[in-house]
Amino acid sequence: MELFFLYLMGCIYVFAGFMHFVKPRMYIRIIPPYLPNPKFLNALAGAIEIILGLGLFFESTRSISAIGIILLLLAVFPANIYMYQKGAKGIPKWALLLRLPLQFVLIAWAYMYV
Repeated sequence: MELFFLYLMGCIYVFAGFMHFVKPRMYIRIIPPYLPNPKFLNALAGAIEIILGLGLFFESTRSISAIGIILLLLAVFPANIYMYQKGAKGIPKWALLLRLPLQFVLIAWAYMYV
């Protein structure tokens, strides 16, 4: 069962990473305006998610990928706060608020594989 959750997490990050390229506007909208070059940051975050997600599938890169995911989740947390403050089209404010502590659940999940 542990492998199932590991591979599930890997698939989630690979999928999320690809979505940065498929639906870039969705991600670019939540990048806080004080950060430069949102298009580049979106593509960078997407590529990092894909690489780290794939890294979870291999024992030799699993731990470093899990650490990378933790760092990535911490790095994008300001975007989640900004998204909550700004609001998001079609997403209720309460759901955006619940998303904030979800980041810490995702960090704990990744930490299981460090």
